Amino acid sequence: MGDTEAAAGAAPMIVTDGLAAVVKRDCPTCVLVAPVLADLAERTGLLVLSQDDPTFPEGVEGVIDDTDLDFSWHHDLETVPTLLAFVAGEETERIVGWDRAQWEAFTGVDGLGADLPDWRPGCGSLSVDPNLTDELAVRFGGSGLRSRRIELAALEDEFEALFERGWTDGLPVVPPTEARVLRMLEGTTRDPDEIVTVVPPDLVECTVEKVAVNAVMAGCRPEYLPVVLAAVEAACTDEFNMHGLLATTYFSGPMIVVNGPIAERIGMNSGGNALGQGNRANLTIGRALQLVIRNVGGGRPGGVDRATLGHPGKLSFCFAEDEAGSPWEPLSVHRGLEPGVDAVTLFAAEGVRGVVDQLSRDADSLARSLAACLRTTAHPKLVLGFDATLVVSPEHARVFRESGWDRPRLLDELTALLTIDGQELVRGAGDIAEGLPDAFAEMNLPKFRGGGLLIVHAGGGAGLFSAIIGGWVSGQGGSEPVTREIRP
Repeated sequence: MGDTEAAAGAAPMIVTDGLAAVVKRDCPTCVLVAPVLADLAERTGLLVLSQDDPTFPEGVEGVIDDTDLDFSWHHDLETVPTLLAFVAGEETERIVGWDRAQWEAFTGVDGLGADLPDWRPGCGSLSVDPNLTDELAVRFGGSGLRSRRIELAALEDEFEALFERGWTDGLPVVPPTEARVLRMLEGTTRDPDEIVTVVPPDLVECTVEKVAVNAVMAGCRPEYLPVVLAAVEAACTDEFNMHGLLATTYFSGPMIVVNGPIAERIGMNSGGNALGQGNRANLTIGRALQLVIRNVGGGRPGGVDRATLGHPGKLSFCFAEDEAGSPWEPLSVHRGLEPGVDAVTLFAAEGVRGVVDQLSRDADSLARSLAACLRTTAHPKLVLGFDATLVVSPEHARVFRESGWDRPRLLDELTALLTIDGQELVRGAGDIAEGLPDAFAEMNLPKFRGGGLLIVHAGGGAGLFSAIIGGWVSGQGGSEPVTREIRP
């Protein structure tokens, strides 16, 4: 009643006709029913497979070694002990756990385990252990991944190998094994072979799988992947002009602002130290984008990336907007998306500069402080050429809330305050050679073009500080901020 044969491409031992039981020593119920298994093996020819110890259960001759979990994985076992019935090599029935009445009906043998409890639940099969499932899927199911495999020598340090091959941003990265990439791909419903975009500067087609590989290297969790995908899509648009942003000698790199329920769901930081370190989602999402640009698109410092100085945010610059505490609608809504939609906004950002105003208690005074500092973006005498993002902290936002200023009102006031007499802007004015040609002397010019100043609410609840993040060259000659919806 226990005929078996090997079959290629399936479990190593297939029961053609008869009964089989799968057990493990590290299961109290399996230990409990060990005498029953020995009895059935002798009386019915029951085959017993052990997941963790081929000497268990004692008293059973010819226990089949399933410590590689091949049989268990191919037969989708979730619980041990499991009894299975086979006819002509096909499973016809199974029961899990210990239930005397069910076991007697299943095997046709009465009086099983008379001294045992009537029922006991089983334990989790090792083949569904979360620490093993990804490796088992690769080993037995085949990953289906198309990316090139890199074999490392036995004595080669995998972390050093990634440095030596130029796949890091200067910090260690997580080795992207097939199992880790498969796990990462569980974070999206998109097909791994779907082409997300063409990545500059080398204009390489980039699939969801390729983004997942770099998300693994960056240290992302699977639930971050949809945000990374949206950021990659936004960065590689003509409007954002990632190629130009790489090639410029200016400081800038991509900054990601995340809006929508997904920010809280994946644990992003929009509060204290939102623009700094310490939050895995913020740091790894921004880093994953940069690694895609580097490893897929070929955008590396010293190559196409020609920044004179750069800034630390080129490793990663990503944060969520504090929507719950904001006096205004979310940035994504201001930029045309519906409320509640998950979105990323990309901005070509230089480093963060602080604004200190601890005395202003009305919106007019605070707006003047912010305008005075915003005028210094790039240079106080250069107008219309550079965008900026103003990150308003909760304590400063409270001043605007209490004064009844919405976002359009603040933007209008800042625009008015930042409309500058051309006499102050021309070359030589103030004994400063930098500036505009003399032809602009008789004009009044705004510091920022229409739509060139973004306002975001983020930061900790204490501290009368805000931040200005200058941009790169604006418009068609440089970069436009880009907002994209995040797809699941």
